[in-house]
Amino acid sequence: MNKANSQTTTTRYTKSAAAHAEAKTLMPGGVNSPVRAYNAVGREPITIAKGKGCVVTDVDGNEYVDYVGSYGPLILGHAPEVVVAAVTKTATHGTSFGMPTLLENQLAKTVIDAVPSVQVVRFVNSGTEAAMSALRLARAATGRGKVIKCIGCYHGHTDAMLVSAGSGATTLGTPSSPGVPESLVKNTLLVPYNDLAAVEATMQAHKDEIACMAVEPIAGNMGCIPPEPGYLEGLRKLCDTYGVLLLFDEVMTGFRVDYGCAQKLYGVMPDLTCLGKVVGGGLPCAAYGGKAEYMRQVAPDGPMYQAGTLSGNPLAMAAGLATLQALKADDFAAYAQLEKSARRLEMGLAEASASAGVPTYITRVGSMICPFFVREVGQRVVNYDDATACRTDRFAAFFRTMLDEGVVLPPAQFEAWFIGTAHDDDAIEKTIAAASKAFVVASDI
Repeated sequence: MNKANSQTTTTRYTKSAAAHAEAKTLMPGGVNSPVRAYNAVGREPITIAKGKGCVVTDVDGNEYVDYVGSYGPLILGHAPEVVVAAVTKTATHGTSFGMPTLLENQLAKTVIDAVPSVQVVRFVNSGTEAAMSALRLARAATGRGKVIKCIGCYHGHTDAMLVSAGSGATTLGTPSSPGVPESLVKNTLLVPYNDLAAVEATMQAHKDEIACMAVEPIAGNMGCIPPEPGYLEGLRKLCDTYGVLLLFDEVMTGFRVDYGCAQKLYGVMPDLTCLGKVVGGGLPCAAYGGKAEYMRQVAPDGPMYQAGTLSGNPLAMAAGLATLQALKADDFAAYAQLEKSARRLEMGLAEASASAGVPTYITRVGSMICPFFVREVGQRVVNYDDATACRTDRFAAFFRTMLDEGVVLPPAQFEAWFIGTAHDDDAIEKTIAAASKAFVVASDI
């Protein structure tokens, strides 16, 4: 899809380079979220002009099959007609009121009907805000101060959750960013993902102090790492045993891996749930919800305070409603299509990497997928340490070649790829063909 191969990389991305050079004088690193700077893949970012379906076009006119998908929300692709129509119609009546609208009721009912554990829901504007609020609620509901999180799982950039990986099952968190005082993360306890023994040891060591266990039911911020068999069930049992609330951060997995989210897919019910991305249909929107006994403690029903000027704004509600209605239509046909496309991509990537002699461990749950560039054939990736041991140099070479072949990926080994209903057979086959070349390039690294 890119312009003629005779063009050099320099001329092919001239306008993107100029745009980024200007952006760096205006914003930190020239971006509004760090991964967009492409630092991990050793090149400058492309600047996007437009998107339609599964294709994005940069300011130089180059087209790419897109697996970033705004990092998950665009399950229907770019500018789907149903979402554009809903947002356009809504915008003509006003974009925000700071007062209730019927759209809030409609999306709330849709979420409650879909997500098994959610009886009451509160809308916010970002996944970070949802996680921050849910953690505050867990502390308010239990009267306890400590929380457990998994090393490598991401629950937003609030101070208490921005902690580095540590060694040992009960390691206390240390700040992973300047500006985060140690006092604000002293109550954050770290455990490896997929390690029930570490969770049990931590709960035993801090009896009657832990408010909640926060976890991505499918880890999506160290690549895509599924839960090991029995892991989520084990967490539920341990939380019940020690009186700890179980919080599923489904900002990424919510409505992505199943219409009922990961909790329905795996049949494990949390006490609290964070949602984001797909629930807003590509507009800034997130939510937290759960059992009524906990959610009724949120102001104004209860004393736990949380507020937001743009929370539940009509544009986000309309986009979310249109997206969820499309996913539910025709007996959830969208999910069958997503599974078909994702399975074909998974098989194609496996065949291409094997043909090039590049060891990979490919993980996939529904329309989330990630090829890990492991060091030896047969290596598995089940936690953060496994993920960070992968060949990031090979991934970087793979990424650059894919970009030049007209496929744009999340620019880091530790990000999941997202497949949407707009990824048709031609897009999948183009991706596999590009990967066949990119794996060969990576094999020389």
